[in-house]
Amino acid sequence: MTVFKAALVQMRSGVDPARNAEAMERLVTEAVAKGAHYVQTPEMTGILCRDKQIFRAHLKPAETDPVVAAARALARRHRITLHLGSTAIEAPDGMAANRAFLIGPDGETIETYDKIHMFDVDLDKGESWRESATYVPGARAGLAEIAVNGGAAKLGFAVCYDMRFPELFRAEALAGAEILTAPAAFTRQTGEAHWHILLRARAIENNCFMLAAAQGGLHEDGRETYGHSIAIDPWGRVLAEVAGDEPGIALAEVDTGEVAAIRAKVPNLKNRRRFDAPAPRGDFALA
Repeated sequence: MTVFKAALVQMRSGVDPARNAEAMERLVTEAVAKGAHYVQTPEMTGILCRDKQIFRAHLKPAETDPVVAAARALARRHRITLHLGSTAIEAPDGMAANRAFLIGPDGETIETYDKIHMFDVDLDKGESWRESATYVPGARAGLAEIAVNGGAAKLGFAVCYDMRFPELFRAEALAGAEILTAPAAFTRQTGEAHWHILLRARAIENNCFMLAAAQGGLHEDGRETYGHSIAIDPWGRVLAEVAGDEPGIALAEVDTGEVAAIRAKVPNLKNRRRFDAPAPRGDFALA
């Protein structure tokens, strides 16, 4: 059993990575002052920018990216586990990776995760997104053990749109995850409809904690994100939430003993059964 305080940092990132890094530093420092041992920032902490020319001008390899460097310095300074929810990292052929970094108290990277599922959608009111035109999708699920507050916990990775793909979270839970994560820049339109429902479902069906830091509000590039950074326990109860889309912090206690207790009561992971299923057809077949 491990008990620790988790902080979810809600941001409103813009087009300038330096300003975003400064905002991250202020909020992480505030979270540490409130007793956080683990701090998570949102998807695209480092930059949110629709202008492709400006966006690509800021792309750096992970080794020289200033936001990654700032996150490493913060983790080392405060002796915390810092989960940089994601930021844009240079990839081949002018593309980017939407990459999460889990950083230990020594400032070294424990694990990285590249967002697997690309947000290629056409929503109501003319809102359309094509992440696959900018980002190279990841190809592997992520699981890492963190040493925190004198104990240890196993953490699974996802980013934003990934939360609509329950098989990803199930694979991580079966591999030992006690905590699932989904840092996001959820659109206001989809957030109002699905944010709470999806995150609570992923926690309940896998008997895991769910921690999801979010972007919120009207951004410099004109997009609107939903906010409502949230911590959910393995029974689906909301432990803490930023009430709205303003920058802020949600602070919650995570007790991994609750995972074992709830899995003993409702052992759905153990009760899984094999079954025959029809093959996916047409547009639903995997490439």
